[in-house]
Amino acid sequence: MRAITEIREDIASCDKELARLLARRMDCIGEIIDYKKLNGMPILQPEQEARQRKLWEGILDGNLYEEEQLEVFECILQMSKKVQAKALFAQNIALIGFMGAGKSTVSHCLKDMLAMEEVETDTMIVEAEGMAITDIFAKYGEPYFRNCESKAIIGLQDRRQVIISCGGGAVMRDENVENLKRSSRIVLLTATPKTILERVKDSNERPILNGHMNVEYIAELMEKRRKKYEEAADIVIATDGKTVIEICEELVQKWNEMEGGQEGNGVITEASMEK
Repeated sequence: MRAITEIREDIASCDKELARLLARRMDCIGEIIDYKKLNGMPILQPEQEARQRKLWEGILDGNLYEEEQLEVFECILQMSKKVQAKALFAQNIALIGFMGAGKSTVSHCLKDMLAMEEVETDTMIVEAEGMAITDIFAKYGEPYFRNCESKAIIGLQDRRQVIISCGGGAVMRDENVENLKRSSRIVLLTATPKTILERVKDSNERPILNGHMNVEYIAELMEKRRKKYEEAADIVIATDGKTVIEICEELVQKWNEMEGGQEGNGVITEASMEK
């Protein structure tokens, strides 16, 4: 049997080699992102993750430490996603739009695809106040809720590479837009009133729509907010008829286009991308 000092030296040597290989792997992930950007390839490819897992299972099949090593590979996968996020987003992603536009769905997808942290301003308020939003509206009224919303946004100014899913009325206050833009690019998700109704009609957590769950009222309220939404937005994405992966990929592509200065300092929309 080897001496314990020799075994520990062997472990230290393995650790050094692992560190070197992991750094090399992370560099390769960065190269892949650069290559995709340069060649206009889709950035988010969930099928590649499935192929990677299958490859690992094949490599480790029958290994005495297969289960443990697969756990290590899962950690490596999460690290790789974080490297991609760093390569793609230097700022936070602030998702805005009318209720039902898809903010939470898109936020969850980006979190899974890029191992990013996500926060919802509504959830922050619920946790801070210790009650549901419907109860906050009923007990204190909308102005109180809006003040809570502003406080939540201020509390996010020092964060980076976080997906912020904002409440539907968050950008009605100019101060909220200003505070979001300190650390974020603002992405407006849109949908038609008919699509919005279809998405929210079975929800009882939309106090503003209580007693008004119809296309006409939704269209009227959306029109009241439209100018503020559009003025706040750096990027605009229509979500109707698209899968969440398609929406997220469009977000990444438009973000890259904005970072590359192809459209100057203007808002990036679907129309501008087609030019």
